[in-house]
Amino acid sequence: MNTTPPVQRKSFTAPLTDLFADGFDLRETLLKGRAFFALIVIIIIFGFLSPNYLSVNNLLQMSAHVAVFAILAMGMLMVILNGGIDLSVGSTVGFTGIIAGALMQGIDIPAFGIKLFPAVWVVVIIALASGALIGYINGILISRFKVAPFVATLGMLYVVRGAALLITGSLTYPDLQGKAELGNTGFNWLGFNRILEVPIGVIIMLVLALYFSGVLNRTVFGRWIYASGGNERAAELSGIPVKRVQIRVYVISGLCAALSGIIIASELTSANPTAGETYELTAIAAVVIGGASLAGGRGTIRGTLLGAFVIGFLSDGLVIIGVSEYWQMIFKGAVIVLAVLLNAVEYKARKKGPNSPPPTASVVTIPSASAEVTATKIVD
Repeated sequence: MNTTPPVQRKSFTAPLTDLFADGFDLRETLLKGRAFFALIVIIIIFGFLSPNYLSVNNLLQMSAHVAVFAILAMGMLMVILNGGIDLSVGSTVGFTGIIAGALMQGIDIPAFGIKLFPAVWVVVIIALASGALIGYINGILISRFKVAPFVATLGMLYVVRGAALLITGSLTYPDLQGKAELGNTGFNWLGFNRILEVPIGVIIMLVLALYFSGVLNRTVFGRWIYASGGNERAAELSGIPVKRVQIRVYVISGLCAALSGIIIASELTSANPTAGETYELTAIAAVVIGGASLAGGRGTIRGTLLGAFVIGFLSDGLVIIGVSEYWQMIFKGAVIVLAVLLNAVEYKARKKGPNSPPPTASVVTIPSASAEVTATKIVD
């Protein structure tokens, strides 16, 4: 007697039926898409209050402002996903701008009685390298010497800002456009030029977003970041090079901060040692508004971009309608606090939701530096 159960065939409408099998949860939908819905609400409100807010030129200009914070926030996201924090990025923005400005002023060589003016591409590479070096020092302090990320990067914040002030004597390097006869023109290309009417900064932001999204979702290094941020001890036992990952994410953060600093200096055609003050807080806010967890292991590039646009479009909208700077601070602070509260509500709902299945043990394979290590983990 054949006891094999009959094969159940699903109709073409089965996926649609499965999608609504548990009903549509409006609360969960709003929580997961809160950054997107917040951005839509901001655009509608300010579009109604100001007729010029939704003009194409204004939207592109606001996007150029957002690009600086978004690039900074994407680097910050890599650190936060790994369970860290980087408070030095704002100072790095100012410092790398000063490095670029100092090089554009020329390098004196007293022994030969000459003054060298590096080409713009050399200036950009050196400025980016200085940002990477700051990130590398942060990574070494945190991974090798076990200094708390908050303390290490807070100390670096003051060191880097002080170095920028010492280099310039607290003055500003003006007129960074360069001179054709010296071969160092074109520094303002990043800040002023456009491709198909889209600002260069916006294009760089989009390219980096695609690149980092691919890194996080499609590479072993991306899985290492999530794993070591979610549970560092378990990641170490699984063979993941946790220390190397920590150093890399801080170097990435330093590079992103340096790129933001170069773009700002290019837009202003001047370098100010105090540039980037409080930018680290804006970057963290964008990451949090985008749904990332400050405890590490949760977050996406898409959410971080949305968070940056929420902050940027809100700030520019308040300026356009003439709101006082003090009220702007209150509004932005309230948005950040609300985002943190919504994050807490979402994570609590995920853990204690009535439809959540009980934890089950499963065997997974985590790629390591030398071999594939099989480990047991709890799947929610």
